[in-house]
Amino acid sequence: MGLSDLPLAAQRPYGGQGIVRQFYNGILPDETFENASRAFALQVYNGLLQSSGADMLIDKSPRYYYNLEFIDALFPESKRIWLIRNPLAVIASYKKVNKHVNDRFAMKEDLRNPKFNIKMADITIGLFRYFDYFSAPSSYAHHLRYEEMVKHPELELQKLCGFLGLSYEEGLEKYGEFQDSAKSDLYYSMGVGDPFVAHHKEPHLDSLHSWKESLDREEIEMYTRVLGAKLFHDLGYSEELEEAQRITGVQFQMEPDRELLELRTKQLADASGCVWKEHYQLQSNPGSPRDDMSLPELQQSVNAQQLQLQITLRALERRLEKSYVEQRRLQSQLEATRQKIKRVKAMIPFGNQLSHLASTYLIGGKKR
Repeated sequence: MGLSDLPLAAQRPYGGQGIVRQFYNGILPDETFENASRAFALQVYNGLLQSSGADMLIDKSPRYYYNLEFIDALFPESKRIWLIRNPLAVIASYKKVNKHVNDRFAMKEDLRNPKFNIKMADITIGLFRYFDYFSAPSSYAHHLRYEEMVKHPELELQKLCGFLGLSYEEGLEKYGEFQDSAKSDLYYSMGVGDPFVAHHKEPHLDSLHSWKESLDREEIEMYTRVLGAKLFHDLGYSEELEEAQRITGVQFQMEPDRELLELRTKQLADASGCVWKEHYQLQSNPGSPRDDMSLPELQQSVNAQQLQLQITLRALERRLEKSYVEQRRLQSQLEATRQKIKRVKAMIPFGNQLSHLASTYLIGGKKR
């Protein structure tokens, strides 16, 4: 996310924000920026793989909905995994984890609060972004359902390994037995993620229906109203929706609260400068050589002529902007001078007549 935000040129204590923004958005071609970002990411990923003795790296963040377009541009042939879970169970998990780490997750106060809150964006527009992104079938996407994973971990991991092109290892689901490995050390060293994962050695069913106890009636009603019944049906949680309706006594409308979703989308765009493509779906480019490009190949791929034309175009645009600004400045100055002359004339008795006579005398000489 930090890479994708570089062109936004955040405020820095050393200044230069305008110059940096102009460089990224007016001079540097998009392709060159993407190639440089890809090279940086590959260096980081390869370093992590070497240090942990791993063959594959999973980069996971619940907020990658923020820059899906950028991820697709950098790694179009990457494997994407969508972990799907009952939305009510998700916010129950949010509530539990945030309470454990003494962080705020006050959904009843914040869900409809007009003030922007990134966690409320996560559970609303973030969820819809992921739903749109994974809505089209793709050989580069795998849908992993949480409920099936905890019920049948071995079977689901076999499917997942097949998708990733890996061989399933016996006992892979017993992750607690690998907590002292270098790969596990990398995970725990981050200090993020589920703080309760180390409490169990393998997937369990304890959290499957805990949302019914963790959430009160008002929280269930508020959140389900915002998402709408249709999303629950589309995600495969019709039974959970019926249970939510039984608990609350409310028959939820099919459509979501679009006004609130539009507000959150605008707020995130205003706060970050990031603009999304509406209803964006996963984009892949089979056979693209970009994922495996080395640094020399990246450098050779830059079209020098295109870069020079881009710079020339931006220079002409800047000169035109300055010319327009200068024209407006001179017009304002001219108008201000005219107003001053009018005010001076108004202060002199018969000022207009005297001015006319003086002008006539200077232009045509003394008249008889």
